[in-house]
Amino acid sequence: MIDPFGPLQAPPTVSTPSAAPPASVPFPEPPVRPHGAPPARPYGVPFAQELAAYGDRVALITPDGELSYRRLAQRVAATAERLGPVRRLVLLAGGNRADALVVHLAALSAGHPVLLVPGDNDRAIRALTAAYDPDVVARPDDHGTWTLDERRHGSSHTLHPDLALLLSTSGSAGSPKLVRLSHENVQANSESIATYLGISDTDRAATTLPMHYCYGLSVVHSHLLRGAGLILTDRSVSEPAFWAEFRTARGTSLAGVPYTFDLLDRVGFERMRLPHLRRVTQAGGRLAPERVARYAELGRRSGWEMFVMYGQTEATARMAYLPPHLATERPEAVGVPIPGGSFRLHPVDDQGDPEIGELVYSGPNVMLGYAESPADLSLGRTVRELHTGDLARRAPDGLYEIVGRRGRFVKIVGLRIEPQRVEALLERHGVTAYCTGDGDALALAVLRNKAADGDRLRRLVADECGIPARAIRVTVLAELPRLAAGKPDYEAVRRLTRPAPEGVEAAAGLARDLCRLYAEILDRADATEDSSFVSLGGDSLSYVEMSLRLEEALGGLPTDWHTKPIRELRALAPPVTEPAGAETGEAPAAGAAKRPARWNGRPRTRTRGPASPRSARSWRTRRTLETGVALRAVGIVLIVASHIPVFSLQGGAHVLIGVAGFNFARFHLTGAERRARLRHLWRGIARVAVPSVAWITGAVVLTGFYDPANALLLNSLLDQGTERHEWHYWFVEALVYFLVVLAVLMAVPLLDRLERRYAFGVPLALLAVGLIGRYDLPDLAPARFHLGPTVVFWLFALGWAAARATTTRQRSLLTAVLLLALPGLFNDQPLRTTLVVAGLTLLIWVPTLPSLGPLNRIAGILASSSLYIYLTHFQVYPHVPDDFPVLAFFASLAVGIGYAAVATRVVRRL
Repeated sequence: MIDPFGPLQAPPTVSTPSAAPPASVPFPEPPVRPHGAPPARPYGVPFAQELAAYGDRVALITPDGELSYRRLAQRVAATAERLGPVRRLVLLAGGNRADALVVHLAALSAGHPVLLVPGDNDRAIRALTAAYDPDVVARPDDHGTWTLDERRHGSSHTLHPDLALLLSTSGSAGSPKLVRLSHENVQANSESIATYLGISDTDRAATTLPMHYCYGLSVVHSHLLRGAGLILTDRSVSEPAFWAEFRTARGTSLAGVPYTFDLLDRVGFERMRLPHLRRVTQAGGRLAPERVARYAELGRRSGWEMFVMYGQTEATARMAYLPPHLATERPEAVGVPIPGGSFRLHPVDDQGDPEIGELVYSGPNVMLGYAESPADLSLGRTVRELHTGDLARRAPDGLYEIVGRRGRFVKIVGLRIEPQRVEALLERHGVTAYCTGDGDALALAVLRNKAADGDRLRRLVADECGIPARAIRVTVLAELPRLAAGKPDYEAVRRLTRPAPEGVEAAAGLARDLCRLYAEILDRADATEDSSFVSLGGDSLSYVEMSLRLEEALGGLPTDWHTKPIRELRALAPPVTEPAGAETGEAPAAGAAKRPARWNGRPRTRTRGPASPRSARSWRTRRTLETGVALRAVGIVLIVASHIPVFSLQGGAHVLIGVAGFNFARFHLTGAERRARLRHLWRGIARVAVPSVAWITGAVVLTGFYDPANALLLNSLLDQGTERHEWHYWFVEALVYFLVVLAVLMAVPLLDRLERRYAFGVPLALLAVGLIGRYDLPDLAPARFHLGPTVVFWLFALGWAAARATTTRQRSLLTAVLLLALPGLFNDQPLRTTLVVAGLTLLIWVPTLPSLGPLNRIAGILASSSLYIYLTHFQVYPHVPDDFPVLAFFASLAVGIGYAAVATRVVRRL
């Protein structure tokens, strides 16, 4: 197995206080005790202390490899040893990564209370650090290296012996109000969940929810308790790469909140083949009964079980579950108490139905109580049973049903309104909405669809509730606001429904601008905040232009930006304006107007923000450049320069074949359903073939240098060329052949399913097939050996596999194939071989390269025009005198860029 704890994966670094300034030192591994277990302590959560009992079973499956329980226990023991024998408060920036999990388990096993906060929320980390003054802060530094910042050797707090875990309640990330959980709470809830779900050591669960969220954490705990495997990932279920990881790891369990099921619907989950899936669990909010029934029926047909569950952070995670065999018959119920727990109904005043009361839960997983300051960490149990705030009834069959929320009643113009009832009313009219009170108004955020007419809904709610329509604020959104855990964000509903202050550009303004940009570049008038570059049919030809325009707008992009919806990209833009002089450090003159940055002719706000040490100037100029884009730009420069020649450095076209395969996987093999995939693929083929045939036909007619087979892209297939110029367009022919054949193959449902299930295995198999054509088979070999489609297809398949490679082992395999198969392809041209090896190795291993803004713009123009420069340069440089090779070079680039601008617009219109 591969040890995923390489370098931070080397153990964390630790900064320790002393008389001298603190310094980060390597975190050594102490001698491992028997079986890697931590030393015996009076405190701790049992399952975290007994990890080594599962020996060499796989505990964690990460992008870097697998980790056994024995190795995990050793890492946990080493970290527990570093935390020391004196109990200290550990603030942990949670994340679905191995290093965070090791620190968490080490603290639980050694009895150090853990304050778990969202690792991607700097505001929450700062707020809770200031509020609780933790003794140790565990989080990655600015370079991604995991560190333990030991702020003191002992503890400044009085910590109750039972205290194990501190969690924010739903919606309160960064709030000083925390839930205090004991060692017994954590252990008991984990055992109960593992029991009713039937988790065994053969299970493998994906971390589809964040670790800092109690539901996501309970998935981790309950599976480690039973010696099961965890597929550690921070990918969304909307990403094809998630499903590739899940299938490869033979995943058995998926957990989701209602929003997760929205995403599953979008990616065609019901059509996926997941032969190892055993259960799907749902909690974190109400899932509509008809959807519960639909997923339960899907599970029955597909061989897995649907568990609907109910819980709160105050009960560690879960309080009730609906047995799977009842999910289709009673999808509206939350079910029965979990093993070891019980419910009762507490009478509520003003309830007309005597059978309805507040649901009160008792069990060993009920919290110790709340904490609102460090002084509360010394408290023991202050809560014996949990008043959930939910109104419920117990049906005759013994199942509990939630009918409302006691704490969500609001008063509008003196009338008592229950927002949950309003949501149910709108749901019956085909509208999904979030409803909450905001002062004297009822705030409604409505999901956009055909029935979502704001005025009509306002009148409907007004008539039903008996309040004036003027007291109802409605906003229609492409996606309803949710918290990181997927629950409704009611504070955002209040904020979004309020009128924007005059003179302040709302965030929606930037979203509209981004939608216009997507519509302009991709010629898709239907672009919304839910759209992504891939979902709108973006391809490698429009990718570069889009990435550059977005960088100008947002200041930087993640490598997977093309799969993210506009809504998420909008969040990358710093939100507030800077006063004039901020960039230079000068104070603005009195009364000076704020100066917004400008993008695309429209004002846009930005700021450095308190959490960022970078200046506005560095924010603008520090850039990275995607390796694929860089290779396209450098490749076309080398091709043109070598043909003139300005210099001779060949191999660029063969690198671009690999890049084409890489982009094929990224932009065409998306999570869309099969027909949408095929439409996108055929459009992509047309965008390559139409301008190519048009230009080459002109060259055939006007120059007489080419056979008509060239115009039809058939020269390689018919093998008619004997002159060098007749093979000029071998690259275009090969690319079109590959795309057409793959489009035909992907039209076969079985092959489409195989590709989705074996995202890395399919291109690897095609790479093996391509290697047959790579070697000298007389019946297949073309006249010019290294230019024939059958000879270079393996490079295309290699690029495709590189885009799907997610582990070090997979990338190493591809590199080995490249190093073994490429030598000899170009006969006695070692420099050409070296260049192709270097370029494709970068593609396999390095996603981005450091760059600068101006360099990005140049590379972007060259990369987006690379196909057109390749097409046109053969007819440009021969007309420039041989004494002026540099002029011929720049003229070739200029003509190709010009043809790109014309051809792109024409093809879009067609």
